[in-house]
Amino acid sequence: MAKIVGGFQDPSAEVLAEAAAVFGLLASSARLHIMWALSQGESDVTHLADRVGGALPAVSQHLAKLKLAGLVRSRREGRRQIYYVDDPDIVTVVRVMVGQLTARETPSAPSDRLREAGV
Repeated sequence: MAKIVGGFQDPSAEVLAEAAAVFGLLASSARLHIMWALSQGESDVTHLADRVGGALPAVSQHLAKLKLAGLVRSRREGRRQIYYVDDPDIVTVVRVMVGQLTARETPSAPSDRLREAGV
């Protein structure tokens, strides 16, 4: 039976597993960079590769995984595939996480502290 704490009910095991899978996809710095770029606006794979500094085939593979997971969508414009994030909640999660870490002045970010803790 799910507990209710602070007015919120604990999510089901299925929801937690799905959330973990999404966070797992976003745990790749390359995919997170792609999601960050797409949260700023749509783009084709060539411009994304230039922006994130990745090889075109690698960026295409990352996009395919993100698309398969339902985090990214695409549409055809002539000969180009235009990629975009169609879920405002995913955009918010990416913007908040990356924005908060970018805004911190100290170079000792959580990732440094996690690495020091052996996580």
